Amino acid sequence: MARIRNRRKPVAEMNVVPYIDVMLVLLVIFMVTAPMLNQGVKVDLPKVASEPLPQDTNAQVLTISIKADKTYYWNVGKEVDVDTAQDTAVSLDALVDAVSKIVSQNQAQNKPIQVFVRGDKTVDYGTVMAVMAGLQQAAVGNVGLITEAP
Repeated sequence: MARIRNRRKPVAEMNVVPYIDVMLVLLVIFMVTAPMLNQGVKVDLPKVASEPLPQDTNAQVLTISIKADKTYYWNVGKEVDVDTAQDTAVSLDALVDAVSKIVSQNQAQNKPIQVFVRGDKTVDYGTVMAVMAGLQQAAVGNVGLITEAP
């Protein structure tokens, strides 16, 4: 008896196992090198002359000043306080409480309020951001940052 062989049909499928292996190796390489790319990045911020913000003549202006020694001062008036009229420094918590009271009083009387932050150029970013977070807690919607022209 002659034996009939079953001939296999040629497989027309692509073997993807080697491609998956290469992809996993590349994934591991990118995962190892990605954290190294963010370290030691220098940022040189541009010096730009900016136009003054429009001021609402009916609005009450709250100026918050941060001195180089990280002390906080605030003043309320009809225009931006550039001389820091208040002589006594306050803590961040006291500043947030005072701003909350001022904002709630103005909202009760339907008076607009503009808030400006004056930070010394030697004050670190974290100190300014702490003030901004405090202003957010005090329900201040918009904050202007005061700079000097170059």
